[in-house]
Amino acid sequence: MKQVVIVDGYNIIGAWAELQKLKEHSLEEARDRLIDMLADYKAYKGHKVYVVFDAHQVPGLGGKYRQLQIEVVYTREKETADERIERLVAELRGRRVQIYVATSDSVEQHVTFGQGALRLPARELLFTIREIRKEIRSKIEETTAPAKNSVDSKLTDELREKFEKWRRGL
Repeated sequence: MKQVVIVDGYNIIGAWAELQKLKEHSLEEARDRLIDMLADYKAYKGHKVYVVFDAHQVPGLGGKYRQLQIEVVYTREKETADERIERLVAELRGRRVQIYVATSDSVEQHVTFGQGALRLPARELLFTIREIRKEIRSKIEETTAPAKNSVDSKLTDELREKFEKWRRGL
């Protein structure tokens, strides 16, 4: 079954302390950081990920592009992220598709749940991303750790001492 995650971008930025703090300095950096975190999630889980950003007060047609394998969607003028997410759920819904909507907005969670999507609370998504990053770090450490001599690790201290004496010619 194909898994799709739709993320309410500004809602998640407001819900995660790290991104909220970054937003005070630069909204663009907070968006990029969120996309970077979602790219790790996508790479590890293999789910298709959309992140939707509100642009309803910005004139224009909105837009959609790919960044780090994430589908980034900006809403059109006079369209909220919630409306775009609901439309996206309706477009993507299918027999072999499981859709998750990541937001801390309870109204949006209920509306998309009514359309067949499952909710993914902001806190749960953050927890999952942190766990994925820990796992990735540990795998990197495993592969970059110096190889241990398998024979040496199986020797008793007494035998190791005896070999050392032989090596030194004692």
